Amino acid sequence: MISAPDGRIIFEHEREDLAKMVKLIMERDDTNIAGGNFSFKVTDDDGKDYIIMTPTMMSQAYMGELSPEQILVVEPHTRRIVAGEGKLTREINLHEGVYDANPNIRAVLHSHAINNMFWATSGLPEPNVTEATQKLHEIETLEYEPNCSEPLAELVSEHITDIGDRALMHMYLLNSHGVLITVGKKDKVMDGLSAIHQALAIVDTSEWNAQIAYKQAVFQKLGLLDGFYSEGSKIGTLDDLKEGKAIFNPNAGIGKSDKSKKRSVIV
Repeated sequence: MISAPDGRIIFEHEREDLAKMVKLIMERDDTNIAGGNFSFKVTDDDGKDYIIMTPTMMSQAYMGELSPEQILVVEPHTRRIVAGEGKLTREINLHEGVYDANPNIRAVLHSHAINNMFWATSGLPEPNVTEATQKLHEIETLEYEPNCSEPLAELVSEHITDIGDRALMHMYLLNSHGVLITVGKKDKVMDGLSAIHQALAIVDTSEWNAQIAYKQAVFQKLGLLDGFYSEGSKIGTLDDLKEGKAIFNPNAGIGKSDKSKKRSVIV
C-alpha cells in the first residue's frame, strides 16, 4: 500500500512536476485549449506500477493551471483513482493500450500542437528535416479514428506492437487529432519522470520541424528547391510526399566523409 509522510501527498514530486509541465506546454503553444493528455508510469516500494496522469478538462476548465493535488494517480486496468482531485480522461484507453503494447514504454504524451496538427489533418506523413528530430526517423500519420474511441486505442496499440523497440522513442500523428509521443528504454526500466521530460522535448522540437517542412514544401512549389533537404542531403520530393512515402534522413548524424565511405561500401 502506497503512503506519504504526514501532511504530504503520494508521489508529490512527480505530480508537482507534471502540473508545471501542463502550464509550460500551454505557454509554448504545444497544445491548445482542448488540452490533450499526458501520463507516465511510476513504481512504488513494493514494485507495483501506477500511472501519473493529467485529469480531463485540464485546459478548458482549469486553463492549464493545475495543482499537484489535481494530478491523478491511477491504478492500471482497474482505472481506480488512487489519489487526485480531478476526473479521469476518456483517453485512458489510449494510454493503457500503449503501455500494454510495449511494457518498456514509460511515458505517453498526446497534445494538439499547432504545426504538427497541420500535417496530421493532411493525412500525409510529415517530412523529417531538422537535425534535432532525426532520431524519430519517419513521422507517419495514422488512419482516422474518432478521439477517445476504442478503435483509436486499438489502432495505436497495433502500430506500437508492429514497430517494436522503435516505439521507445517515437511520434505518430493522429489524423485530425494531434500528436502521440512514446518514450522508454530497452532492457532497462526508465524513470517515468525522465521519460515524460524527453517527450516534452520531442513535441517542442517537432513543432519546429513541422513548420520548416511546410516551408520547404512551399519552396519546392515556388521552384526554389528541388526536394526536401536534411543535413545537406536531398531526402525526398513532393511526389514522394504525395505517394505517402516516409521522408527522413537515414544517414543522420554521419559526417560528409563518412557518408562517402558508406556510399562506396554500398556500391
